[in-house]
Amino acid sequence: MEDCIFCKIIKGEIPSTKIYEDENVLAFKDINPAAPIHILVVPKQHIENVLEINEENKEIASNIFLAINKIAKQLGIDQNGFRVITNCGKDAGQEVMHLHFHILAGGKMGQRLFSYCNKNDKKKLIEWQYKK
Repeated sequence: MEDCIFCKIIKGEIPSTKIYEDENVLAFKDINPAAPIHILVVPKQHIENVLEINEENKEIASNIFLAINKIAKQLGIDQNGFRVITNCGKDAGQEVMHLHFHILAGGKMGQRLFSYCNKNDKKKLIEWQYKK
């Protein structure tokens, strides 16, 4: 895709700090890190998000997770732990519409993703969770 920033990084048109690369996957440092170690792992094939993974391209997911495994060992974060996140769509916080996974590590992380919730938000979340 011509206007996709990750496709431009993959093609070498935009510089990045590469951490890992193979024929299917590229991983590089996030320019706006949310943790001491923050790596983005992207498939070289443009796919918008996890909703576009299907029977024909399902190997993309396994390629990404194999790469994450190698990266974790390469960076030495496999011992103490790390977090892997992907956002799917704008409401989830996906800013670049090219499937990517965040590897976050380098310190103890909190248990919550929604730490900003106030009491009303938490009540709504709990009601939604247990709604049939």
